Amino acid sequence: MKKSLLCILITASAVMSFAFSPKPRRGQTHNLIDDPREMAIRFADDEMTRFPELWQYDWGSKPFFGYTQGVGGTAYLYMYAETGDKRYFDYAEQWCDNLIEDDGTIKLRAMETYNLDLIRGGLVVCQVYRDIKANPDLVGGKEAAKAKLTKYKLAMEKQLIKQLKNQPRTADGGYWHKLIYQHQMWLDGIYMASPFMAAYGATFNHPEWQAEALQQVITCWRHTYDPRTGLLHHAWDEAAAQRWSDPEGHSPNFWGRSVGWYLMAMVDILDYIPEGFQSKLNLGHKDTIQISGRDTLIRYINTLVEALPQYQRGGLWYQVLDQPDRPGNWPEASVTTQFLYAIAKAVNKGYIPAEYKELCKTVYDGLQQTRFAHRDEDINCPMLIVDDQGRLTLSQCCTVGGLGGNPYRDGSFEYYIHEKIRHDYGKATGPFFMGCYEMSKF
Repeated sequence: MKKSLLCILITASAVMSFAFSPKPRRGQTHNLIDDPREMAIRFADDEMTRFPELWQYDWGSKPFFGYTQGVGGTAYLYMYAETGDKRYFDYAEQWCDNLIEDDGTIKLRAMETYNLDLIRGGLVVCQVYRDIKANPDLVGGKEAAKAKLTKYKLAMEKQLIKQLKNQPRTADGGYWHKLIYQHQMWLDGIYMASPFMAAYGATFNHPEWQAEALQQVITCWRHTYDPRTGLLHHAWDEAAAQRWSDPEGHSPNFWGRSVGWYLMAMVDILDYIPEGFQSKLNLGHKDTIQISGRDTLIRYINTLVEALPQYQRGGLWYQVLDQPDRPGNWPEASVTTQFLYAIAKAVNKGYIPAEYKELCKTVYDGLQQTRFAHRDEDINCPMLIVDDQGRLTLSQCCTVGGLGGNPYRDGSFEYYIHEKIRHDYGKATGPFFMGCYEMSKF
């Protein structure tokens, strides 16, 4: 995208933000937080106050190796790496320690479902392993560290890598999202599994798993990318047999959060793919080619980020990404914060031009200043709520989105816009404070 077009879109976004910003409602303060680092730390700490243990994150009702807790654990380990505050490490490590037995068994985890969502927590386990190995004093010294390193490595090998070795695939090597979703690749699944595979491969010198992470990202792009919009379809059905599928196997819409998952996955995977890394790509029918996956992912990131400003309104992105002006559509927190994090990190890593810093600033301002008519309540609601005690809450989070199942989710515009909304859902909050911290590096 030419710089002039980006500037025009950012200016238009700022105008829309002003249009969406009436006075605050009684009972809510709305003091802007100018410093993104302060925002990141305050919000991360407020989430820990809401959810004293990581299994409670995202309103969890019992200890579980869930994918949203995996998102939260990743976010807190990120905050530990950036700030050195051990509270953040402990929050994630205690979740791993409580759920993983000494023999590596992960409690309450059903491997036989071949559910990629249940791989996501593996990235937390892998990063905790790396942190402990680098600093055994984090868990009380060398003896305690040795025991924890052993069980965490066993959990990754016996539970997560074992599942992935047997995960059902499409003809060209793409993982099915779950066993019950046969022949289907979902964008969500890329974030759930591929960063873990890349991290595991880099940590234990198994380059085949870094190559597998790249295989999944590239295969999914080949089947879901839409050149007309510059976006990616939520899913692809190899058999083109689902009611939601078109003749090429595409789902009918561009769900915001699924594209957010995919963009974050690409940016995070690159942390574990060194310069010059070469691998084979399965094209199906026993055809393979040699690729530089790192270069491919950076090209994909640029292509996708280039398309995003045209769909932004008031600094925010919407539930159905390509139709922000269609009646019934609404600004959604998780896609907005996921894009904030991924774009800010991509700028800081040098994957995309520095001019995208300005786009991130419109997002940061939009999250604080934008107000809208809440879909489910007769109120005029801000996206970021600051209460009278200064505690932060992120509103307008879609709870879940999917395809198929029972009752059947048809991937229509009407389906997506009628999904449930709630405050402080972990799919949005972790990316939010990571995105703010990345912005503080500008």
